[in-house]
Amino acid sequence: MLDGLGVRGLWPVAVLGALLAVVQPPCAAQTRTLTVAAFPAVDQIVRAALPAWRQRHPDVDIKVVSRQITDHHTAMTTALSTSFYLPDVMVLEVSYVGRFAQGGGLEDLSKPPYAIAQHRAQWVPYAYDQATNRAGAVVAAPMDIGPGTLLVRTDILAKAGVSERELTQSWDSYVAAGVRIKAATGAFLLAHARDMKDILIRTGVAPGEGLYFDRDSRVLVNSPRFRRAFELARQVRRLKLDAKVNAWSNDWSEGFKRGSLATQMSGAWMAGHLNNWLAPGTRGLWRAAPLPEGAYAAFGGTFLAIARSAPAQNKALAWEFIRFLCLDRQQQLAAFKSQDAFPALLAAQDDAFFDQPLAFLGGQVARRQWRDAAAHISAVSVHKQDDFAEEVVNTELDKVLDQDKDIATALADAQRLLERRAHR
Repeated sequence: MLDGLGVRGLWPVAVLGALLAVVQPPCAAQTRTLTVAAFPAVDQIVRAALPAWRQRHPDVDIKVVSRQITDHHTAMTTALSTSFYLPDVMVLEVSYVGRFAQGGGLEDLSKPPYAIAQHRAQWVPYAYDQATNRAGAVVAAPMDIGPGTLLVRTDILAKAGVSERELTQSWDSYVAAGVRIKAATGAFLLAHARDMKDILIRTGVAPGEGLYFDRDSRVLVNSPRFRRAFELARQVRRLKLDAKVNAWSNDWSEGFKRGSLATQMSGAWMAGHLNNWLAPGTRGLWRAAPLPEGAYAAFGGTFLAIARSAPAQNKALAWEFIRFLCLDRQQQLAAFKSQDAFPALLAAQDDAFFDQPLAFLGGQVARRQWRDAAAHISAVSVHKQDDFAEEVVNTELDKVLDQDKDIATALADAQRLLERRAHR
């Protein structure tokens, strides 16, 4: 009986079926949902791509779960270790790729049904290699990269009578130019002496090696590469050329706004950050230059991965969504234009957008320079203990800078501690 319709009694089956068809129409095709776990500004890139994705898959919704970058990676670490609350697609910053890759919690995209190797030639070589672990498994697909650049304040250089060439000819000339800049303008050469260490340990890395460990997990810290990095960082501090401010701090951003920082070594994306929110009032005063002494280094990069324990029924779609973001030329260019996410896809690097002047950099056509840098960068192997190694090395450098600890002793102490952790 259907008392709610004001009808009593039994209805013939055919009539009842027709009535139910009116009251409860046939269900539309089942909608599926893919969950993408991301951090800013990758979450915006994903959301901006959804209209184009829905044209291909109107029956597939995308749910974006966004957290700040540290909280995001903490959540992904927990999810991988417990196999709970795993997304279908996991966004990873490059420094976390090695840690997760060694744990075995990510799908090996080199195996069927993914077969990522067939796309290898489509990406910047070093980016693909960064996602390849020591066993040859490819655990993530490269989405964007961060070719290194030296950003320079032209007004400060002009006041000090220093040329760009003096800053870039060698690391020694870079420091010498900093002495002149400080004397003439009072501006610091760079934010923190640690920045010198960070770039120098990334130069001269042998093929297949990482920053801190080689392919067999041997520790590389007590080496000429680190000694030179520590020596130059100490020289910068002793000459009082660094402002002693940490990246992303309020004092750091104020240094850009007030013109107390003459240079900044970072990824190409930094020009966009300065323009959009860090120091928009300095538009036209900056230029991009190559890193000193012909160095090439990568600063950051974003990768997309699939957890091994993620929902099996969604993995094929998850892989298609990853290819959509990482291998579609228009999506790569859209992310570059909106969020300064430098494309890992080579086909996106031949666009006329690279020939356009950047108003923030005084009309400089800087993207060509960054594209050339990306082509020269060698892959640096990642290791699951890289984050811990960075913490240990920074602690020892602080002791050198602030307590005048002997460099040889500092590196030997770091080497010893890391050797105990290398194979954990």
